[in-house]
Amino acid sequence: MGKCDILALSVQKNRKVSNRMNTVTVKIDRSKAEFTETEDAALRRAGEVIRAGGLVAFPTETVYGLGGDALNRESSRKIYAAKGRPSDNPLIVHICKFEDIRQIVKEVPEEACRIAEAFWPGPLTMILPKSELVPKETTGGLDTVAVRFPSDKIAQKLIEYSGGYIAAPSANLSGRPSPTVAKYVAEDMDGRIEMIIDGGAVGIGLESTIIDLTVSPPQILRPGYVTEEMLRKVLGRVDTDVTILSADSGQAPKAPGMKYRHYAPKGELTIVEGEPDAVVAYINGQVQKARENGEKTGVIGTDECAGRYCADVVKSVGSREDEESIARHLFTALREFDDENVERMYSESFDSAGLGQAIMNRLLKAAGHHVVRLQDETKIQ
Repeated sequence: MGKCDILALSVQKNRKVSNRMNTVTVKIDRSKAEFTETEDAALRRAGEVIRAGGLVAFPTETVYGLGGDALNRESSRKIYAAKGRPSDNPLIVHICKFEDIRQIVKEVPEEACRIAEAFWPGPLTMILPKSELVPKETTGGLDTVAVRFPSDKIAQKLIEYSGGYIAAPSANLSGRPSPTVAKYVAEDMDGRIEMIIDGGAVGIGLESTIIDLTVSPPQILRPGYVTEEMLRKVLGRVDTDVTILSADSGQAPKAPGMKYRHYAPKGELTIVEGEPDAVVAYINGQVQKARENGEKTGVIGTDECAGRYCADVVKSVGSREDEESIARHLFTALREFDDENVERMYSESFDSAGLGQAIMNRLLKAAGHHVVRLQDETKIQ
């Protein structure tokens, strides 16, 4: 290699380094009734970043979001690039006042008003026909738009200061578990975005429920904290996308974040379904085999059984009597396995009704639908 080639290579390397952003992290205490002047000023700066076409990661009540101006096609392109996310995977538009929805959709049906009254602000996203104001870069090329009004006060204030419309998927690299604390946002996004707002741990821990109001009856495309049973009390009949818990339905998922492998740790994850004693015995047997192969092992369990596992790392996500605790700790457990370089993981299975449907949906995506059912000893690939 000649001197000119070496010089050119050096310049190329320096360009790559210079393209890395200086990501600023600011901490905001949302436990207080009001923001301090310093915190409010930080939120205003974050709003200015988004208005200027930049990206800011921020907490919501569900998970941390990666926010950009939803009405700016270049901002949406930056979101896809920062995440490494396919551009046909729609982004959710976040608003801070119900009235603002009327600018970004063609019409607001009566069903939308009813579920907004029941669940907004909160962890529910509704899909409606989009207006011309929303670029197709934000909607993944679709003529519909996904809209949410979050309840988190940091999110609401940031949306206000940003102009009213923030496009925000979860603030992680595509395919990785969604972050529930700022530490994991920084792990994936440091150097890729302008700012991270650290508001502490989120409250729910799973992304919002998504309901499609462009079909009749309305259809749940992604389960979340707002359950099918809760929606039926408001809307009457509600269908659920068959791909939520099934890998072999023959249909493609329709919702943001559901089309591709998602929520996955770096190691191999298997879900084990069966009676508690049988599950513990099976997992311990597999752990022993993995150890003999030199692999570091981990288990996601519950308070009822966690003390019985012999894996290198055991994470209890809470009691089976407390599904909200399980939801809140699931993604953190997957991230912590990566922190501890766990190569082979096993998880207990959970009830697929109520909030358990959302928990199992995320686990199945994380495991690539790799499930061992001890009742018939078959594997679902």
